[in-house]
Amino acid sequence: MQIELRQVVPLFIEEEKITGSGLWKNDLEFTPAERVQIVAPSGSGKTSLIHFLYGMRKDFSGTIAYDGENINSLGAEKLATYRQKHLSIVFQDLRLFTGQTVLENLEIKRALHPYHTANPIETMARRLGIHNKLGKISKTCSYGEQQRIAIIRSLLQPFDFLLLDEPFSHLDDNNRKKAMELMEEEAHIRKAAIILADLKPTSFYQPTRTINL
Repeated sequence: MQIELRQVVPLFIEEEKITGSGLWKNDLEFTPAERVQIVAPSGSGKTSLIHFLYGMRKDFSGTIAYDGENINSLGAEKLATYRQKHLSIVFQDLRLFTGQTVLENLEIKRALHPYHTANPIETMARRLGIHNKLGKISKTCSYGEQQRIAIIRSLLQPFDFLLLDEPFSHLDDNNRKKAMELMEEEAHIRKAAIILADLKPTSFYQPTRTINL
């Protein structure tokens, strides 16, 4: 799978934020196995970009295409298939089922869109230090714990692209590195791309290219 952007500009963004951007109003392609870092100050459209790439929002001009097919022309069923098989995401606002347990949040994703032949949830949770939270209601976990839940959830399905929107904002350096290492390993297994958008460069992430939004 390949994602192509052609002259994409958010409809709501100010003209001065477009001038000099390495992405807005440019032609770009993202391909599997690459590591992309998008550095974007607040208000420059970082979260909107991740939502555009995931096909959640259409409030932009220009074209975003999956394998040459304009995503704004995709029906709901075909878009859902892309998300099931090719695209995974860690939202900035996480979007957990807060009334369900941590394990239920993870098991729902694994069961709906399975990738691993064996259940890796406990192993991943142990690596990220939340194995003792699996039976807890998600809303009782700290925000940093919830970020780690969302990261693990994103790795339980197939994907060619892993989209990350400020995935480490409430994690200390040690937990950030552990989470990034786990995501890198899972992306390597799938020969998949990682697109990481954050406010500043992530020192322990080694991108193949960096784009200043």
